[in-house]
Amino acid sequence: MSSSVLLYDTTLRDGAQRQGISFSVADKLRITKLLADFGIDYIEGGWPSSNPKDAEYFRRARELDLGATIVCAFGATRRMNNSADHDAQLIGLLEAQTPVVTIVGKASRLHVEQILRASKQDNLRAIEDSVRLLKREGREVVFDAEHFFDGFAEDGEYALACLQAAESAGADWLVLCDTNGGSLPETIFTVIEAVTRKVKTAIGIHAHNDCELAVANSLAAVRAGARQIQGTINGIGERCGNANLVSLLPNLALKMRQAVRAAEKLQELTQVSRQVSEIANLAPNNFAAYVGHNAFAHKGGLHAAAVQRMTASYEHIDPALVGNGREILVSELAGRGNIRLRAEQLGLDIGEAEQIVTNEIKQAEARGLSLEAADGSFELIVRRQAPNYRPPFSVRDLMVQSLRRTGEHQKSLATAKVQVDGVETLTAAEANGPVAAIDLALRQALNPFYPCIEDIRLSDYKVRILDPEQATAATTRVWIEATVGEQSWCTVGCSENIIEASAEALLASLELFILRLQEKGANYGRINAA
Repeated sequence: MSSSVLLYDTTLRDGAQRQGISFSVADKLRITKLLADFGIDYIEGGWPSSNPKDAEYFRRARELDLGATIVCAFGATRRMNNSADHDAQLIGLLEAQTPVVTIVGKASRLHVEQILRASKQDNLRAIEDSVRLLKREGREVVFDAEHFFDGFAEDGEYALACLQAAESAGADWLVLCDTNGGSLPETIFTVIEAVTRKVKTAIGIHAHNDCELAVANSLAAVRAGARQIQGTINGIGERCGNANLVSLLPNLALKMRQAVRAAEKLQELTQVSRQVSEIANLAPNNFAAYVGHNAFAHKGGLHAAAVQRMTASYEHIDPALVGNGREILVSELAGRGNIRLRAEQLGLDIGEAEQIVTNEIKQAEARGLSLEAADGSFELIVRRQAPNYRPPFSVRDLMVQSLRRTGEHQKSLATAKVQVDGVETLTAAEANGPVAAIDLALRQALNPFYPCIEDIRLSDYKVRILDPEQATAATTRVWIEATVGEQSWCTVGCSENIIEASAEALLASLELFILRLQEKGANYGRINAA
């Protein structure tokens, strides 16, 4: 195992530049504590001179117990027409009172001359003056060399001179930035190898993901000698994002055998990824490496059967190492092994009905039902094959009509005739839409027999047109999620009639809930009743 690699998180600054993200101070403090507990070495909290929110964050972050994790303030080298001692944003960095300060400076001759409209020497003096001031005030200094790889290609001698200016002033880290995200791993490796022969200061990498190579480039940098990796949780950031620390950590620890402090809590990785997504108000990426819901999902029957015999046959690591789990998907591609395994994961004994259930699933998928994301519908198919299965109710009639009364908005009226234990009940319900009306009518009809259904909340409803080229005759798939307390389940319905598809999904949801209660021997009274 080689010397330690330090993880530098910039979720709160660079990650916040992603479109649609705006962290509150409370959000930033929650993420800071979460990442510190996880073992991230450096957390870049923001730019204290740029806005009052970041200034408040640094004041409040000082009150947190972060263990060995260090919070960093971010800023830039002094303005060209200022002295470092009188530069407002450098003063703001010092006022943040962080032990580590990161400053970004130009390392591209083109940017110095065309963007800053300054001379090359003026830029070198700005770098040196800024670093020297921060070191004089006792700070650990990280120098981010912006556009370094592009600058090295334009004028390698000048790009190196920028690093040497920071080094001569006492910088503790020289971080090479692939700011436009356009470099390839072999370029990163070659350039960093060359740089390490010219400077003695520790090297870091800051990669952007514009070519989908930020993780690969960061790993190449480590192979070339970099000891600090900058990135964000889940790779969030401006444009296409930053290097994803969630992917980098297990790659470093498990694949490259690098010493990384956060690897001690690697089993918390999936939880950390999802918590940051939640705080950022982003849906987790189900296809994310290591931590995605589908990262260890097996759909093909041969794959699932092989994994049952030997997990390494189709899994590059044990999912538990990163706090994730194996998922056996059910679809028309599934063999009996998939179905048996999925039933076992749900605590169901499929018994001798394995082939019958397999055929039922293939028929359901053939008519448009997708059971991958509808475990409730799959579970219902399995339960209906149990020797002691008895339908908890049957629907004799279900009708919906739209009404428009004078002076009122259009309403929907649903009538439902339901039979339970030979007793028929006819009810009617009115609502703003047809699906809501059906739901109310069914609940009213079933309530005398199963009062517990009033506890069910429909938490999500999605519609997908499967064959839009058929226009108004297209097949519609309806997916619903229902919840009771902490329990949730998903069911689907499919038909050329959206009302019929919705009714199928609703009826499946209600039946499954009642069957689960019957299995537990529970009564049918209100669960949430006072």
